[in-house]
Amino acid sequence: MARTEKVIMTNMCMVFSENRILVQDKTDDDYSGITFPGGHVERGESFTDAVIREVWEETGLKISEPKLCGIKDWMKDEETRYIVLLYKTDKFEGIVTSSEEGDVFWLTLDEMKQRKLAYGMDKMLEVFLNDNISEYFFFEENGKWIEELK
Repeated sequence: MARTEKVIMTNMCMVFSENRILVQDKTDDDYSGITFPGGHVERGESFTDAVIREVWEETGLKISEPKLCGIKDWMKDEETRYIVLLYKTDKFEGIVTSSEEGDVFWLTLDEMKQRKLAYGMDKMLEVFLNDNISEYFFFEENGKWIEELK
């Protein structure tokens, strides 16, 4: 059995302040709805530097001290695993600015849950908010997607 596999590395960050959470209304055809900012880790880039860069590019905020709080992962195809490193922080500076990725704005958690969430955000919220859950994993079995929180 091979111990190596092709991997696509990405990140997502929940930026929060008191009772508000910074959200992004993604406009991407493949992944749309309310989510958190994030994106791809560039080749040779540290995971922490990547999430700081992605939040800056998509929100105009310079975050610091992002804490890894979990992962989301699945087999994109038979050869490629897709991994999203999930971070959160309440340390930031700057002025919120939307980008071509989508509108960015503050909501309370209750307000966020009332919006159209991007696929899987309800499960990812459980990872972000529950210290006893560290992974949102899903896989295809007999033509059906099975989702698990671990």
